[in-house]
Amino acid sequence: MKNNIIKGSMLVALGASSYGMLATFVKMAYKQGFTTAEVTLSQFLLGFAGLFVLSLFSAKRESSQRTTTDFRSILKLIFAGTSMGLTSIFYYMSVQYIPVSVGIVLLMQTVWMGVIVEMILHKKLPGLRKTAAVFIILAGTVMATNLLGQSVNVSWIGFGWGLMAAVSYTASMYASNNVALHFPSQKRSLFLILGGLIIIAVIFHGSINRSFSYPIFWRWGLLLSLFGTILPPLLFTRGVPLIGMGLGAIIASVEIPVSILMAHFLLGEAVSLIQWSGVVLILLAVILMNLKSRSKRNSSPDLVLTDQNL
Repeated sequence: MKNNIIKGSMLVALGASSYGMLATFVKMAYKQGFTTAEVTLSQFLLGFAGLFVLSLFSAKRESSQRTTTDFRSILKLIFAGTSMGLTSIFYYMSVQYIPVSVGIVLLMQTVWMGVIVEMILHKKLPGLRKTAAVFIILAGTVMATNLLGQSVNVSWIGFGWGLMAAVSYTASMYASNNVALHFPSQKRSLFLILGGLIIIAVIFHGSINRSFSYPIFWRWGLLLSLFGTILPPLLFTRGVPLIGMGLGAIIASVEIPVSILMAHFLLGEAVSLIQWSGVVLILLAVILMNLKSRSKRNSSPDLVLTDQNL
């Protein structure tokens, strides 16, 4: 039992760490002159291709299991996947204007947004624990983004993109945990990523036709698709069942410090003590919200998105 918990924790931590690397890689691609259109399209196209190949290898194993594959569920997954594509677009747009450390904190506003969605859908006010966690997150956000700093120069454009990313991330969170759950996880991932690929192609079709820089595929696309599309679903789907969604959500929050540390060491972004204090508050709030979710699976929105892709 202990070995399973250790193994599952390591798998979830590795999956979350993979997500945490993405924004830094994107910023490095921007410095080489690549655009958001090129970054997102290469990530989703190569990611879809990789998952498709993996699904072919697992097709025989899944064929032995009786699973219903209906066209309506496939369409639901593809439609739900559009929120994943939008999350990547908004998030990558935000880090053009703001530091990665601020961008990841804004993205994590999906925690309290998830509470609001849950309240609306279930028509029930959140408990004291969740309410306290929401206020802790908001306080931590103010500190982590250094909004009260005297010399802070906030790009409200980047701030807006970051909040839009959080909204679409919340939609992805709901879709990942509620749509076509009878499908095998790998097949769900494939159709969700296809939906993201379609919406990205629709939004950026003008860039594809005119000035698309194809070297993005081998310079950064392979790396982004591996760490953002292929590895996390595999790691999460193996790790989360071993430890449960509550502990999984807590461990998955390692994505925040990993993202900040990557930006610090590879991009030279400075993070002050008050910002780190804000990050710690947000992590504590995530723990507070998910401590009881092992015994009550629906007591809080889960942060572990086994099919999510930034």
